[in-house]
Amino acid sequence: MINLIVEASLDEKANNIVVLDVHEQTVIADYFVIASGRNFLQVKSITEAIAGKLAEQDINPIRRDGHKEGIWVILDYGSILVHVFRQEEREFYGLEELWGDAVEVLVNRE
Repeated sequence: MINLIVEASLDEKANNIVVLDVHEQTVIADYFVIASGRNFLQVKSITEAIAGKLAEQDINPIRRDGHKEGIWVILDYGSILVHVFRQEEREFYGLEELWGDAVEVLVNRE
């Protein structure tokens, strides 16, 4: 599922895609997928592409937050939380630094 999320993000030209294994740091998810868009329209298109690609596999988010505003959208797939930020908000909130003890997962970005 992570590869599908990354693939959909890349299809929409998402920037700086990072996958963190957070299962030892929190019980809320096993993985965070973090990506950025240049503006709110791109953030929305990235999240719509992810949701659409996973829906093709009958995988739907448990919850979706922030889509209307388009500055920080969260797609909750249970064990995987997808965070798509506008770049300014990503820098401000610094999730990678906050979860600095997490292991970055290498994924195919082709």
